[in-house]
Amino acid sequence: MSQASPRRRREVLDALRRGTVPHQGLDLLAVGLDRFEGTIDAELETVRAGGAVFKAVRGEYGSGKTFFARWLGERAKQKGLAFAEVQISETETPLHRLETVYRRVCESLETLQFPPSAFRPVVDAWIFALEQEGDVATMIEKRLASVSQTTPAFAAALRGYAAAQGDDDVSTSEGLAAWLAGQPHVASGIRRSAGVRGDLDHFGALGFLQGLLTVLRDSGHPGLVLVLDEVETLQRVRTDVREKALNALRQLVDEVDGGRFPGLYLVITGTPAFFDGTQGMQRLPPLAQRIATDFTTDARFDNPRAVQIRLPGFTRPMLEEVGTSVRDLYASGSQSERLKSVVDDQYIGDLAAAVTGSLGGRAGVAPRLFLKKLVADVLDRVEQFDDFDPRVHYAPTVSGSEMTDVERNAASSVDDVEL
Repeated sequence: MSQASPRRRREVLDALRRGTVPHQGLDLLAVGLDRFEGTIDAELETVRAGGAVFKAVRGEYGSGKTFFARWLGERAKQKGLAFAEVQISETETPLHRLETVYRRVCESLETLQFPPSAFRPVVDAWIFALEQEGDVATMIEKRLASVSQTTPAFAAALRGYAAAQGDDDVSTSEGLAAWLAGQPHVASGIRRSAGVRGDLDHFGALGFLQGLLTVLRDSGHPGLVLVLDEVETLQRVRTDVREKALNALRQLVDEVDGGRFPGLYLVITGTPAFFDGTQGMQRLPPLAQRIATDFTTDARFDNPRAVQIRLPGFTRPMLEEVGTSVRDLYASGSQSERLKSVVDDQYIGDLAAAVTGSLGGRAGVAPRLFLKKLVADVLDRVEQFDDFDPRVHYAPTVSGSEMTDVERNAASSVDDVEL
């Protein structure tokens, strides 16, 4: 296991204690992803060199799609790329309105140096670099020439932002930064100062994304990993909205393939039902054909270079392996020998069996609750109370109030499992 600084250790354990996927330090928890590492790193190098990559990640609920996406993002940041994760939502981020997707990209944008939102620091670094080369307005026009052919407002707003920064006009610079990031309802006077009108719409969003990639590249970040998570939510929307969303996704994939977005690594995640079912991608044959991948062979022979890859989900041995890694990570802080003695590998296996059994025997659904209970209910108590023995003083229980819908559905079939 990789060495962890006290800060990374704390961030990972705090997230597990809350029952969420950590945003940092995922290499400390990665289990079963070795098979993807070589291909992912090669594709990230393709993006760093100015290419573009599209990847579809499929897996059932609980198979670790969000973990995989953030693990990929962490590897990307280590290579100098930026990362943005967008949760597709029927109400907040509908895929058929790409302006909302672009807005969430800017809100969640992060780099190795800056947490979300890194949009302003990236833009400021870009303008500072241009100042070293000559007149900022001229350099902006030169660098964004290809973007300006389709979306001249992006360059115009950047020129206005740079001018406002130079004049120490805080309200104007903040307003134009918000407008560049796709935020609606920026005051008309601020927009007029830069010669732009209205709010960003669906058709301008692709141009703004193209501009953002240029800004990232020129400010020292040669690419962007963009994850569109939970696209299976499209199955639950109205038919006309679903068709618009699938068309928007097809357009985005085609633009990536056509070379409009050098430096973009686009990832979508979804369930097998979305990729294969009649209410998902199969409703738009050109898109389904573009992403089609043969999964009829044994999963051992899956091709990680394919446009669509599948996550097999957690097994009991994998659950125990990640539990041991978390125990060792926790023990690296204090009381190492006692923690490893009281919470030994046998106990971790027993706890994994208990949590999995409470969820209908489905190990793939168990990681979140298992790790939460391991950290918050067991390791924290062992560290704080010298006489606490989890075998004697703790009986693992799973209540409905602490479960997600997927976990609750798994638990509802627990009576069918022979223990």
